[in-house]
Amino acid sequence: MAKKLIEIYDTTLRDGAQGEGVSFSIGDKINITTELDKFGVNYIEGGWPGSNPKDMEYFAEVKKLKLKNAQITAFGSTRHAKNTPATDPNIKKIVAAKTDVITIFGKSWDLHVRDALRVSLDTNLDMIESSVKYLSKKCSKVIFDAEHFFDGYFENPEYALKCLEAAANGGASTLALCDTNGGCLTHQLADIISIVCEKFPGISIAMHAHNDGGLATANSVTAVMLGATQVQGTMNGLGERCGNANLIEIIANLNLKTEFKALKVKNLKQLTDFSRYIYEVANMLPPKNLPYVGTSAFAHKAGIHASAIARNKRTYEHVTPESVGNERRILISELSGRSNIKTLGIKAINDNPKLMKKLLEKVMEMENKGYTYEAAQASFTLMVDKVCGKHNPQFSIDSFRVMSEVNSEGNSVSEATIKTSVGKNHYHTVSEGEDGPVDALFKALQKALKVDFPLVDNLNLIDYKVHIVNPLAATEAKVRVVIQSEYNGVFWGTVGVSKNIIDASCHALLDSIEYLLKQKAVGAAKKKVVRRVQK
Repeated sequence: MAKKLIEIYDTTLRDGAQGEGVSFSIGDKINITTELDKFGVNYIEGGWPGSNPKDMEYFAEVKKLKLKNAQITAFGSTRHAKNTPATDPNIKKIVAAKTDVITIFGKSWDLHVRDALRVSLDTNLDMIESSVKYLSKKCSKVIFDAEHFFDGYFENPEYALKCLEAAANGGASTLALCDTNGGCLTHQLADIISIVCEKFPGISIAMHAHNDGGLATANSVTAVMLGATQVQGTMNGLGERCGNANLIEIIANLNLKTEFKALKVKNLKQLTDFSRYIYEVANMLPPKNLPYVGTSAFAHKAGIHASAIARNKRTYEHVTPESVGNERRILISELSGRSNIKTLGIKAINDNPKLMKKLLEKVMEMENKGYTYEAAQASFTLMVDKVCGKHNPQFSIDSFRVMSEVNSEGNSVSEATIKTSVGKNHYHTVSEGEDGPVDALFKALQKALKVDFPLVDNLNLIDYKVHIVNPLAATEAKVRVVIQSEYNGVFWGTVGVSKNIIDASCHALLDSIEYLLKQKAVGAAKKKVVRRVQK
């Protein structure tokens, strides 16, 4: 039996941009629009024409795109009480955007009508109906967002429904029920959704949830189960305060767990990459524990979990990571058991109980010193080599020195001097770092090693994190440095620990270079140790 298709209405470019720390340039908005269209969303709300010059420029630029799946939507409010729709400046600017679809919001909570708009309840109904009626003649489809609908229904259900009736009488094709304050509980919302769907059988009902109560995804999915045919939200749940309904989660839940579907099924495997793309454009770090798409979503740390997963993936995974384009990760820590290591498929260890015991003891010893290998599996690979007696470093550092100074112009300059040995060859190199002492040290290392290992010159450091291991020790505290490296599109992590941050960084750098050289051809790197990221 074919699944019922649910419309996805994306408001990342407007509601999402209202989130704290989120700012999209015109280029960002156009690029996101292109990717949203490829992804298969039905509607893309581009912004509020007239609210700022950027949005007006967007609506001019977006017309140049040849979109295949999405319709661009302009957003705005009903007319002002003193104006007719034809003379209202806000509505004029919405029409000037020349979009096929217009979304207009109006007040459906009598509290807002009295205290915010300061008009009579009947006047507000006329503002809704006349605005929708006017706009329905200027575009192919008008979507009415009933702002604060659920709060309004709780206090005055008769009036909240009259607001929907006014929009329907005006010709709205979709009625969006907005939990604007995000505080509606799912069981409360369910009763209201059922009533609305029964009262307006010939009109599409949409759900627009905010996440202030942590229920936006649950409320959106519930609305669909009870008759809503459109879900409004943002990618990754970006938005004001606690954010909007997270379309990533909603799409995954609908497609994988209900008789409904949102987007084409084949696009579901792009979900993880798409989520990370939006975070990258927004210049935000994605939380690790995001459902479905987070790096921790299918990460298993406890030994008993890894043991069960090895026998049957369903024991600790509600869906397969591959279904949403994610990957399973078996973490190595002091909580790990033999199962975690066995899952990595290291034959030399798995076939030798003594080496297995030795490796487990080594992991516990190193973690007691402050090391962690969850984000530094390349360092773990090198440690396995050492335990197995297969570690064969191709270079060594004899000594290094790093100095930083502030020049006469007030700029900080770092210089690293390093002595290295590659077989019988000895090198003494110096390099300056524009981005601090670790940058200087890395460049000095590259300069020394690229003579014998040219591929080192194309190694890139893409992330650098410092953690205080034992903060109560104050200036004697140890620091843990985790470095993410990249070569030819392949990424890996390494770790170093020391009371000296430069020394810790040096250990992580050495592991990174040693790992690269160990692989020789990076394309042959084990998938369980490194991961390829689609840009």
